[in-house]
Amino acid sequence: MKFRELSIEGAFEITPQVHGDPRGMFTEWYRFDRLAEVVGHPLNLAQANLSVSSAGVVRGIHFADVPRGQAKYVTCVRGAVLDVMVDLRVGSPTFGRWEGVRLDDVDRRAVYIPEGLGHGFCALSDDATLSYLCSETYNPTAEHAVHPLDPDLGIEWPADIPLLSARDEAAPSLADAIATGLLPDYATCVAFTESLRVN
Repeated sequence: MKFRELSIEGAFEITPQVHGDPRGMFTEWYRFDRLAEVVGHPLNLAQANLSVSSAGVVRGIHFADVPRGQAKYVTCVRGAVLDVMVDLRVGSPTFGRWEGVRLDDVDRRAVYIPEGLGHGFCALSDDATLSYLCSETYNPTAEHAVHPLDPDLGIEWPADIPLLSARDEAAPSLADAIATGLLPDYATCVAFTESLRVN
């Protein structure tokens, strides 16, 4: 299992070793101890989600209030997606930056997305199926979104006509989210991450 830190602080791409033969394949796609060693604290596994999308569907950009936020460990178990994270932490050196990682059922990569980052994806195939491990249970009053097609984000979605949910269509722009104080604060996110470290 190899970890690669992405250009946004705290986010990682994880590439597992895939063992295959004529019978099929086996891979260890999540290791509690290895992730904790790399990110500096354990992932509190509170909820697991499964998401199935048709090709061209874009979901996101979603984020949660910090504290407590919701860290995510995401992999694609069927098909392929472009998984995208956006630094929405006001005051972060990489605020507004996005990065995309292809997740698919061939390389079996995963991504770790810490609290305070926005997350979304574009399905590259029909029945693209994502599995999420989450650090907190879903809290609708603390969940928010930024419009995934906002030109200020400039995300290069690989879809001619992205298909959005009504919620994502109605999401505010990045500028509006800043103006209304909706976004998490970088210093608060850093302090929260530090509080998770086991001394």
